[in-house]
Amino acid sequence: MQAHATLNPARSMAMDAPMPRRLRLLIIEDNEDDALLLAHRFRHAGYELEVLRVDTPAGTETALRKQPWDLIISDHDLPGFSAIGALGILQNLDLDIPFIIVSGVIREETAIAAMRAGAHDYLSKSRLERLVPAVERELREVENRRERRRALDAQHQTEARLQAAAANTPGVIFQMQRRPGQPLEFLFASEATEMLLGMTPKQLCGDSSRFEAELLPEDKSSLMTELDQSARESDKLNWEGRIHTAAGDTKWINIRGSARTEADGTQVWEGVMWNITQSKRTEAELRASQLHLKALSNHLQNAKEEERERIARDVHDVLGGHLVGLKFSISLIASKPDLPAAQLKERIGQIEALIDEAIDTVGRITRELRPGILKDFGLAAAIESHAEDFAQHTGLTCRILCADDDVELPEDESIALFRIFQEALTNVSKHACAELVEVRLMHTGDGVMLEVADDGIGVSEADLGKPRSFGLRGVRERVASLGGTVTLQARQPKGTVLQVLLPASDMPVAPDQESVS
Repeated sequence: MQAHATLNPARSMAMDAPMPRRLRLLIIEDNEDDALLLAHRFRHAGYELEVLRVDTPAGTETALRKQPWDLIISDHDLPGFSAIGALGILQNLDLDIPFIIVSGVIREETAIAAMRAGAHDYLSKSRLERLVPAVERELREVENRRERRRALDAQHQTEARLQAAAANTPGVIFQMQRRPGQPLEFLFASEATEMLLGMTPKQLCGDSSRFEAELLPEDKSSLMTELDQSARESDKLNWEGRIHTAAGDTKWINIRGSARTEADGTQVWEGVMWNITQSKRTEAELRASQLHLKALSNHLQNAKEEERERIARDVHDVLGGHLVGLKFSISLIASKPDLPAAQLKERIGQIEALIDEAIDTVGRITRELRPGILKDFGLAAAIESHAEDFAQHTGLTCRILCADDDVELPEDESIALFRIFQEALTNVSKHACAELVEVRLMHTGDGVMLEVADDGIGVSEADLGKPRSFGLRGVRERVASLGGTVTLQARQPKGTVLQVLLPASDMPVAPDQESVS
C-alpha cells in the first residue's frame, strides 16, 4: 500500500515570516496515521513537504529510482519488510540519503544492528521531539559529505588533467628540493624522465644521486652555482648543461624552474627539464657554417685579388712586352726609311707575329674572365675551348671523352658548371701531379652530369678535411645552391674523379627533345 501527497504548512501573513524549507521525504511505513503524524512534525517545524509513503521492497526501490530524496524515515518492522531490507536497497543503489529509523519498540541490540547496517539514527515513536533536530543534523552531515565528495572529485579531475598534461609534455616536469647541508632530492618527476634521463620517475625520486652522477663534472659545478644563486635571490632557474646517460648518450638539457625557500630553510624548485641536444647541435653547426663561410669569403676575396694580380701580370709582362717590341720595330723602320726590301719585309713579319701573339693573349684572358663562347655556343663548346687552352698552357693532355652538344641549361647553371670545371682543372694542375685529364659532360636520367677525372696521386681523407681546402668547399657551396650533388672519389688504378650532378628540374628542353602534342 502506498500513498502520495504534497502538504504545505500554513504561511504567516507577516512580512518578516521566514521562507519555508523544502523537504523531499520518503516514509517507509505500513500505518498511514503514523506517517501523517511524522509529516505533521515537519510541517510544524516550518518545512514544505513533498511526501511519499511506501511499505514494500518494490515500492521502495521504485521510489528511489524515480526521483531524488532528501530524507528517508522507516519503521523497523513491516509485514514482509524491514528497515534492514530498505537499507540494503539503498546501498545497492549507491545512494547517500539520511536514513532514520522510527519504531515503537527499541532494543539495544536491534539499534546496534541497524546502525551497523547503515542507519544514521534510531528513534522511538514515543519520543518524536528528537526527530526534527536529528533530521537537521543528518541533513547538514549529508551536505558536508556531498561537499567533500565534490571537492575530492574536483581534485581528482584536476590531478587527472595535470597528469595527462605531464604525460604528454616532452619535457620532464619536476619538483626537487635541497635541505640545508643535503644533496638534491627529487620529489616528483613526470613520465618523460625515462626518455630523457634513461631512468624511471620512481628510480629518480628514490635515488636522486643518480641524476647528479649523470652530470658531466664540468657542468655539475655550474648547476650548483645556478641553484645557489636562484635560491638566494628567489629567482628563476635557467641552466644548460650536459648529462651522460647509462645508455652511453651525451645530451644537452635545459632546466627551468621557480625557486622558493620553506620556513625550515629547505630550498624547493618546480619546473621543466628539456632535451635541447638537437638545438645545440644545430647551433654548433650554424656557428661552424658561419666560420666556414667567413673563411670561404676571405678565400674568395684573396682569390679575386690573385686573379687580378695574374691578369695584371699577363697584361704587363706579355702584352706590355709585345707593345714595347712593336714600338722598337716601328721606331727602327721609321729611323731607317731606306731599309732594303728584304729587311723591311722581315721587320714587318716580326711586327705581325707580335700582333698575333698579343691578340692571342687578349683572347685567352678574355675567355678566362668570361668566355663569350659560353653564351654564343653553349656549355659543351666552352668546356672544349677551355680544355684546349688548359692543355696548351700546362702541357697536360686534356681529353674530352663525351660532350653532348644539346646540353642546355639556364645561364646561372651553365656559368656555375663552367666555373666548377675551371676550378677542377686548376686543382689538377696544382696538386694532382697528373699527366692526363678526362672530361665528361652528358645528360643523365636525373639531370646533367659533369665529370673531371685525372691519373694523378689522388686525394686522401685528410686532404679533404683540411680547414683551408677552399676550392672543393667552394664547389660544394655552389652546387648546393643549385640543388645538386658533388662526389669526390678515388679512380682506379690511380687518380681522382670529381662528379657534379645538377637536377633536371627547371631545365629547358632542347628543340629536338620537345614532345609533340
